Amino acid sequence: MIASPNLQTPAGVRFRTKLLVAMMVMVVAITGTVLLVTQRNAARAFEEELQRDFQAELAAIHGVQEIRHAALVERCRSLVHRPRIHAALEDNALDLLYPSAKDELRDLMLPESDAPGETATYGLHAEFYRFLDRDGAVIAAPNSSDVGMLQPDEEGQLALVGAPVRPQMGYLFRTTGSGQHALTEIIAMPIFSTETGEPIAAIVLGFKSAVFPGNREELGIKRGLWLKEQLHLDGISAGELTALRAELARAIAANHAEETQAIRPVQRAGHLLFFKQVNSGSSFPPAYEVCLYPLAGLRARERQLRWSVLGAGGALLMLGLGVSHLISGRLSRPVEKLAVDSAEYLAQRLRAEARLEVTNEELQRAARFSADASHQLKTPVTVLRAGLEELLTHEKLTPEECHEISALIHQTYRLSGVIEDLLLLSRMDAGRLKIDFRAVNLTRLIEAALDDLSAQPDSPELTVESDLPEALQVAGEERYVAMILQNLLENARKYNRTGGRIRIAARKENGFLLLSVANTGRVISAEAKDHIFERFHRGRMGENVPGYGLGLNLARELARLHGGDLKLLRSDEEWTEFEVRFVTTATKAPTDRAMT
Repeated sequence: MIASPNLQTPAGVRFRTKLLVAMMVMVVAITGTVLLVTQRNAARAFEEELQRDFQAELAAIHGVQEIRHAALVERCRSLVHRPRIHAALEDNALDLLYPSAKDELRDLMLPESDAPGETATYGLHAEFYRFLDRDGAVIAAPNSSDVGMLQPDEEGQLALVGAPVRPQMGYLFRTTGSGQHALTEIIAMPIFSTETGEPIAAIVLGFKSAVFPGNREELGIKRGLWLKEQLHLDGISAGELTALRAELARAIAANHAEETQAIRPVQRAGHLLFFKQVNSGSSFPPAYEVCLYPLAGLRARERQLRWSVLGAGGALLMLGLGVSHLISGRLSRPVEKLAVDSAEYLAQRLRAEARLEVTNEELQRAARFSADASHQLKTPVTVLRAGLEELLTHEKLTPEECHEISALIHQTYRLSGVIEDLLLLSRMDAGRLKIDFRAVNLTRLIEAALDDLSAQPDSPELTVESDLPEALQVAGEERYVAMILQNLLENARKYNRTGGRIRIAARKENGFLLLSVANTGRVISAEAKDHIFERFHRGRMGENVPGYGLGLNLARELARLHGGDLKLLRSDEEWTEFEVRFVTTATKAPTDRAMT
């Protein structure tokens, strides 16, 4: 009996460790992947939400700007139709142009009482105005205080290449009287001739910019203007301003190359950057609205999300590692038991092989002894038979003595048969018996065996029944096939009852010929059925039957050597039946077969 194995073997521990490490690596990889994907998806969702909020705020601001710009354009368009302005221009009375316009534009100009930064900042009052001639040059004003103060270089920036045919919009950075910088929105409105319909001049008006008055702190947006390669934006550090200028220069250059006016997001200096040209198609220098949305809130939410994800991931990882430890222990237990069982089975196999080797050596010695003894007994038996036969020829013997000597001679023949059987079995055990396969006429051999059976002097009165097809041909060596038949028929004769029957039948099946030999007689017990093919076995039913217990064993070994077999089909009150299987000549059989 195998003792209960200890599963904690080195091989089992190594397997469990490898399994645990593999599962831990898998858990870590899966958990890390899930966490990374979750964090990226959440960050992307936050950023998209941020951009939506940013664009919604910009859309609201731009809506207000468009309404104001449309109102300014409409108001400027009504000014150019004033008759006194038209009369001064069409009559070329330029000395009367500004005095006439002073009265016509009185309600448009910014009252001097308005302080900067008050309600007029977002109104529709102009800070200055100038006229352009047919060539787009600025018509000098006789008194700058009446039309709004401008520096000479600022006034020069109002000139265009020819009088425009449609309203033009631009921006101008001015220096106020107090030395501060101010952003002014300028609109150039063409003035057309009432006779020819061609542009003969233009009026340029400057309004306090309501587009870029500063930063929208309540919305978190910083807004400014990019004009003439310069960024005008307050509320950011010098380093951030330098980075934004470089980024804007690259982005605007790329935008022009693509001929698009779409808003383009760029992340720099902790802000989300948007820019858009606000005077597309204008003859004035291009101006870009620049908006910065701070990313501090996004970064804070990302950090909070990252820590939350890391915390959840750490808990999930610890849980996964614990589960991996439990699962690896459960999964490795059968493998560890299998390793222990395999080691035990290997040890048992080695012990069995050792015992088998000893048994094989003993069998070889027994086979050699049996062969040597049988060979050595042949000569004495032959000499004994010859002496008895010579003694039987003496004339002085009485009939009783002759009978006794004849019985002794018969026993020498039986002893010679046993010796021949032992020699044949020894050759088969040693693997030296070879079969020369040829076509054997089994029908003729059966008839000869039945004749020999009827010629036995001590044969009881038996009835032989046969059911044999004609011309039975099997593959084998004739003398050994005949020996199989003789042993089966002799066994059926000896273990029959007086007035009994012997039945012989044959049939072909799957390339084999199945020959059955049955006889009436006593039933073979269940215990004896397992031993009837053993050598020298004689059950209780054969105690009064002459023999040595070699016939069935020899017949089965020869049948197997011919590629067939011999087995007991049944043993009951009616019949005891044996079946031998032969290879037919139609089946390809080896020409030479040795017993192994």
